[in-house]
Amino acid sequence: MQTLIEKLEKEAERLTPKELVELVDRLVHRLREEGQAKKELLDWRELYGLGKGLWIEEDAQEYVSRLREDRI
Repeated sequence: MQTLIEKLEKEAERLTPKELVELVDRLVHRLREEGQAKKELLDWRELYGLGKGLWIEEDAQEYVSRLREDRI
């Protein structure tokens, strides 16, 4: 039986790189809001490496160029 995290990860595989970045951004904002609501500081070191592998087999310059094109 899959855990909820495993199900979400499988669904996230269907997202484009741009959508993945948006999802990560939303999750980070949610973590910040929850941390502020609880008056706790987040230890960002715990998040280190979570995005590893998001851009496997994608050229960094092509990715940045594509993001810039989307803003136009």
